[in-house]
Amino acid sequence: QLQLVESGGGLTESGGSLRLSCKVSGYTLDYYAIGWFRQAPGKEREGVSCVSSRDDKTYYADSVKDRFKISRDELENTVYLQMNSLKPDDTAVYTCAADPFWESESVPGNTIANMCNKMESWASWGQGTQVTVSS
Repeated sequence: QLQLVESGGGLTESGGSLRLSCKVSGYTLDYYAIGWFRQAPGKEREGVSCVSSRDDKTYYADSVKDRFKISRDELENTVYLQMNSLKPDDTAVYTCAADPFWESESVPGNTIANMCNKMESWASWGQGTQVTVSS
């Protein structure tokens, strides 16, 4: 059974950096597209950044473009989200999700951007890690 465990959250000041990790176990990371999502109190969950399974196509929400970077480490079975120039608006619970390449990615015309904006595109979810950015 696929398991996702996030780590790396915490408290930082505005302008600071954090690196989140999403450790995949149970199956090889190669098979999976991975997405990072966040939910702030009183707001809906939103897609932050996603990466495809086999060709490393990426998507970033406009609010994090040029500040966040998603990367895959197949040897470590881990996907990272490097977050720089953090703002108080980035405060949220960050959760990673996975979907096997034969599912949502295989739908004709579907893109990693589409997947990142549709929660139902993702089969497995982690528990989340809190990120708090103080002003």
